[in-house]
Order: sequence, then C-alpha cells, then structure tokens
Amino acid sequence: MALYEERLARDLGRIRDQVAALGGAVERALDNAIQASLEGNKKVANETVLGDHTINRMANEVSRLSYGFLAVHQPGAGHLRQIASILRMASELERIGDYAVTISREALQLPYTPTGLIRDELQTMATQAEESLERAIASFNDKNADLARETWSMASQAKSRGDLMFENLVVESEVNAEQIRYLFDMLIIIGRLKRVSDRARNICEEALFTLTGESKPQKTYRILFLDQANNCQSQIAEAVARRTFPNSSEYASAGKVNGVDLAPGLTDFLQSKGLLEGRIAPTALDLNVEKAAAYDIIVSLQGPISDYLPEQPFRTVFLEWNVGEAPGADAAGREEEHYQEMHREISARVRGLMETITGEEAS
Repeated sequence: MALYEERLARDLGRIRDQVAALGGAVERALDNAIQASLEGNKKVANETVLGDHTINRMANEVSRLSYGFLAVHQPGAGHLRQIASILRMASELERIGDYAVTISREALQLPYTPTGLIRDELQTMATQAEESLERAIASFNDKNADLARETWSMASQAKSRGDLMFENLVVESEVNAEQIRYLFDMLIIIGRLKRVSDRARNICEEALFTLTGESKPQKTYRILFLDQANNCQSQIAEAVARRTFPNSSEYASAGKVNGVDLAPGLTDFLQSKGLLEGRIAPTALDLNVEKAAAYDIIVSLQGPISDYLPEQPFRTVFLEWNVGEAPGADAAGREEEHYQEMHREISARVRGLMETITGEEAS
C-alpha cells in the first residue's frame, strides 16, 4: 500500500510540475505580447505567435498525464478533485496563451505605438492583469487558499478597469474617426487583457475547489423594474421577485414620473398576498446612464425602455413586458380582480426570467 501511495504521489507531482511549467510559459508569452504592443517590437510579437505551438503541446501533455493518472490509479474523491481542477486549469492557461497570440498579432498591425493617456492606462491594466495571473498560478501551485481569495478580488478590480477603458476608447473613436484602425486594434488588445483577468479568477476558483472543495458561488444579479410612475406594475414585480427569489438577485423599482400616488388598492392587494414589506412609495428613476449600467437587467412593464433611458449600457440587458395597465376609474370596485390578473402575469414572467439566468434551482 505504501508503494502504491508513493507512486500515486509521484505521478501527481509530475502532473503538477507540468502545470507549473505551462503556467510559466503562459506568463512569459503574455508579458512579451504586452511589451510588443507597448514598444512596437515586431520581432518579439512574431516569436510570441510562434511560441504558442509550444504552449499548446504543454497543455496537451497535461491532459495526457491527467487522463493516464485516472486510468492507472482510479483515484478517490480528493485526488479526483485535483485532477478535475488541473484539467480545467490547463484549459484556462491555454486560452490565455491564445490571448497573448491575439495581442501580438494586433501589435503587428498597430500603425503606431500607444502614447499619452491610452498608453498609461494600457500599462496599468496590463500590470494588473499580469499580477493577477501570476498570483493566481502561485495560489494553485503553492496550494494557498488565502492567496486565491485575495487574487480573485484583485482580478475583479482589473476587469472593472478594463470596462472603463473600453468605454473611453469607444468615445475616442467617435471623436477621432481618422484613427479608427488604431483604436480598433487597441480595443481588441484591451478586450483580451480583460479576459486574462477573467481567466485568472477562474484559476483562483480552481485552486479553492482543489484545496477546500469550495465551488464557484452563484452570481447575484441586479434587476430594476420600471413603470411610468413606479406606482403599480413595477412595485408588484419588485415585491414578487423579492419574495419568490430572495437569494438569486437584488431588486429595485423606479418610475419616470415623480410625485404620483400609488395606484388605488395596491397596498391592500400586496398585503393580502404577503408581499408588503413595510411602507412603499414611488421612487424617481435616475437618468444617468452610468447608474443604469450598475444593473444587469432592466425591465419595463409599461411602454418601451427608450421612454425611460436615452441609451443602453453595454452590459445591461433591456426587457419589455406587457402586463396591462394600472386600474383606472372604470375599474372602481374591481381592483382586486385587476390586480390578480396582473399578479399572475408578472409572477410567470419573473419566474421565467430567474430560471433563465440562474437555472431551475433559482432561490
């Protein structure tokens, strides 16, 4: 039994050594690609593109050794978890190698090297992405769960910086249309650096899964419901979502028109359904696009969203639901029936949305 354990540990160590070598090769490729784009070094760019063949062979070797380990040792849960994480990590590293190739190819196409603010921002973003990757790989190789958690947060910040730079370049392209080729190449480079930060987070998650069994936490979405005065449909939608799926997202509602009372009988209806959590009042919508960009999904329950917001943020999804109008004067005495029908429609829509974005296990 001791000989078997010794062989198992030796074979697993060999795989981990191969992963460490792959990680080092990918780090060097990324660093070279970034320097090529900043300095216009075509020799380094071409060598980085060619060197990707070596990275691919190294990743394939990790896969070969891992599957061989499974076939020979038929490992238990702990070792099986390690091999599963190693295979996923090798895939992440191979993809980062592909990003280095793309950055290098774009460096070869740049009409001139970045200057001024764009260069400074690119350098800062590249430094953050490289540091996140280096620390993520170290957390996996050194079996350091605390470092993995810290690096996950760092990589998230680097990704946010990339989002801001991406938006700035889009604005720049509108002002300086004659530089469109240069700006387009820069957008691609920035996009790949953002993806490096994404992959670094994934590597941290694999390190945590291997070391602690922690799986990736379910994403929490931010959802905003709208109607014209935030006095009927959007209030029902927010209350239904908050009550039915309290752990899956964060919810809010707002309206374009200010100073309007709640629709007649709405408070009593919400209370009868167990949906009333304290006092509710209409909230005015902030028309700032940056504030809207904080939401993953914005749903209009009354008219097109273009009536509420002048433009759609890049990462925000707009939805429009036709769930009927608030009860008017002609519905006096029949508000309950009106709200019941609206409630059924909104509940079905909310459930469909949550199951789409989080799966049937939405909670």
